[in-house]
Order: sequence, then structure tokens, then C-alpha cells
Amino acid sequence: MKRLTLIPLVALTSLLTSCSTYPRLLNFPFDRGGRGLNSPADELHPNISGRFIVFASDRFGRQDIYLFDGKTRQPIDVPGLNSLDAIAANPSITQDGRYIVFAGTREGRTDVYLYDRQTRQLQNFTDNLNAEIRNPTISADGSTIAFESSANGQWDILVYERSGKPLDIPIAPR
Repeated sequence: MKRLTLIPLVALTSLLTSCSTYPRLLNFPFDRGGRGLNSPADELHPNISGRFIVFASDRFGRQDIYLFDGKTRQPIDVPGLNSLDAIAANPSITQDGRYIVFAGTREGRTDVYLYDRQTRQLQNFTDNLNAEIRNPTISADGSTIAFESSANGQWDILVYERSGKPLDIPIAPR
């Protein structure tokens, strides 16, 4: 028989109060033309950071990354981000909207890509990593990038500086 753990009312109230800003309900109009936030296509893995909403979508017959400004309620052009030969997924964006990371699959290999909106440069962040990767994310200030990697034969979380240098994070002994 399983024992149920009861959460004290004070702890539950504290938890609910701390989560009052999340999840956020957004009210954007539906746009059949695909120029707005809501469309008839699959909108996958949305990530909200400040005024920016980044997500993967198959709006135009291929899975690309889209950026939307919640303040102006307009899509933001991201030249050089999407590619005809890649499937993009799991995007994450910095608080200021400058950097976007995402998982991109080309020729059966998935890598983490870093896009700089200021320079319009796209960089394969895990090109030298011989492993499968998934679920990339970037810190709010853009200084660190984390993702899951199968490099050790299991799914581990790797954390890197934006420059590409791995962070030395000690692991607690078992």
C-alpha cells in the first residue's frame, strides 16, 4: 500500500503564490496566414523570455524556428537562422532576445545551434561532440548553454560557456 504525503496548507499556499506568474496565459489573435503567433500549424516547444516568444513550427511545410515580440505583437525577422536542409526544434532565447539556441537535425545528426541576432550568425555549437543531444537551453543573460548529451552512454546534462568552453561542475559523490 502506498503512503500518501500530505502537503501542509501553508506550504501549498506558498507554492501557489510563488507560481502566480507562471504559467502565463497569452491572448493573441488567430492568423490563418501564419504571420501571427497563433496559426493552424503545429507550434512546438514555445519558450517565453521577457517580451520574446520563440518556438518551432511547421507553418510553411518545414519545421523552422520563429520569433515573436509579445510587446509589439509582431513576428521578428531572423535572417540566416533557418535552413532548408535542417529540422529545427526545442528553441530557447535570452531575456534580451539577442541569442537563440535550438536543436537542429541535418542528415540524421542533431546538434545544438547558437544564433546571434545582432551579428546574424549561426554557429554549430556541438560540431565536435560525438554524441546525440537534446533539449538545449540558454541562460537569461546568454552566458551559459546547457543541453542533454549521450556522450557517456547515458543522458547527462552538459553546461558550456557561450564561447564553447565546458564548465567544470563538480558532481556530488554517491
